[in-house]
Amino acid sequence: MTQTQRDQLTQLVNQLLQAPSCCAEAKEAGQNWLTAAGTAGEQAATQALMAELEEDIMPIEGLIAFVSSPAGAQVFGAEQAKAMEAHAREIQAAGAKYCDCPACALSEKILAMKADLLG
Repeated sequence: MTQTQRDQLTQLVNQLLQAPSCCAEAKEAGQNWLTAAGTAGEQAATQALMAELEEDIMPIEGLIAFVSSPAGAQVFGAEQAKAMEAHAREIQAAGAKYCDCPACALSEKILAMKADLLG
């Protein structure tokens, strides 16, 4: 990993850690990566971070299915779930593959770097 890539990933991971929609597991993987950045453990921490984000990022179809379900209405409330569904359908029509909440948007940016970082 180049220093420029490390700096870019550091910035994105720090933003991810601050995202209110970031789950505990992604926060842990992100913090572990920050701790390992620039050390012999960086490659393993990068792999672990990418694996965690791949698990966590919400495909747009999954988001639509959840927010349009009774469980989605129970979690978010009926009105908020309907608004989220409408938004999700709108961004899907515009080509979005994933949820655009802060954590998913940052995860998508980080995962876009995966091939360059892990070669």
